[in-house]
Amino acid sequence: MSIDVKVPVLPESVTDATVATWYKKPGDFVKRDENLVDLETDKVVLEVPAPADGVLESIAVESGDVVEANQILGVVKAGEIPAEKAEESVAPKASSDQPNQPAASIDNNSQAIDTGSAGPAARKMMHENEIDASQVSGTGRGGRITKSDVQSVASTPIEERVPMSRLRQKIADRMVEAQSTAAMLTSFNEVDLKAVMDIRKKYKEEFINKHGIKLGLMSFFVKAATEALKQFPVINASVEGTDVVYHKQQNIGIAVATDRGLVVPVLKNTNAMGLADIDAGIRNFAVAGNAGKLTMDDLTGGTFTITNGGSFGSLMSTPILNMPQSAILGMHTIKDRPVVVDGEIVVRPMMYLALTYDHRIIDGKDAVLFLVAIKEMLEDPARMLLNL
Repeated sequence: MSIDVKVPVLPESVTDATVATWYKKPGDFVKRDENLVDLETDKVVLEVPAPADGVLESIAVESGDVVEANQILGVVKAGEIPAEKAEESVAPKASSDQPNQPAASIDNNSQAIDTGSAGPAARKMMHENEIDASQVSGTGRGGRITKSDVQSVASTPIEERVPMSRLRQKIADRMVEAQSTAAMLTSFNEVDLKAVMDIRKKYKEEFINKHGIKLGLMSFFVKAATEALKQFPVINASVEGTDVVYHKQQNIGIAVATDRGLVVPVLKNTNAMGLADIDAGIRNFAVAGNAGKLTMDDLTGGTFTITNGGSFGSLMSTPILNMPQSAILGMHTIKDRPVVVDGEIVVRPMMYLALTYDHRIIDGKDAVLFLVAIKEMLEDPARMLLNL
């Protein structure tokens, strides 16, 4: 019996997808639920599994083609896989008794390439360059293979021209939209993080033992931003035509760098979350983002964004709005600097903060006071607990 392999139902607001990588070719044996092809949308990568054991009879679309929901991608002829072929349908690793033989030489077909724990972008590059997981040392979280890991192994030409991914195109469009639509202005301040650092150091072990997760720095910023957004609701608003929409819930997006590009998963209703909930949510987003498993629900509904360029060493920057939001907070690297406290020069862990906002609806006074409120809560974290 022949079974059509179709494009799954696409997430809300997504109208089409691009065929990224086929992992089988016509005539190959496939196992039920084995990934046949990756589809790339504006925000997430969708894996399309085999509907049954059998043989991939035909392929209807090629890599780079644009497809819509329920469109036929190919046909699988269902049937029992011969015992001697069952193991071959899953890509084997290079044999340990042939140390000098490249893994790709086992079979030139794509199914012979073991991509291990690689993400979607890295997997695609491994197949294109016939690189086996055993040839790559993963530097990502938990030893995950990243695109840059594969690039270090691949024989890369001096110049390469590749089309933008759907995600990169979307990022480009959003950045241009922000520049051409909003009246962006950025205000700066600096924050002394000694109190936060002291709390993290004092309760580090106790927090891990109770919640099973590290007490992170970002959770303090999310909590401070949430309280400040409640004090200054216009910062949490957005523009729709000639209307200003005031959002009653604080949904804070956290910019996460992945192999595919920058994505902004959203922590929903942060007012109801504790520090442990926030830290766990951010950790889960990071894992899902690097694995290409973020859903559309994870990436929509944000009312405010926080981006941390400091994790890459940025001292100061002017972040661009994540439209249609009206403000974004930029964190930067922490540097020990001399500052004056109570008339004395002391060394403190200091960070520059940047708030970019849409001047069409946010006045400078509100933007500056919002930034000062975040600074005061971080320098005296008890203010967040006492709701001051």
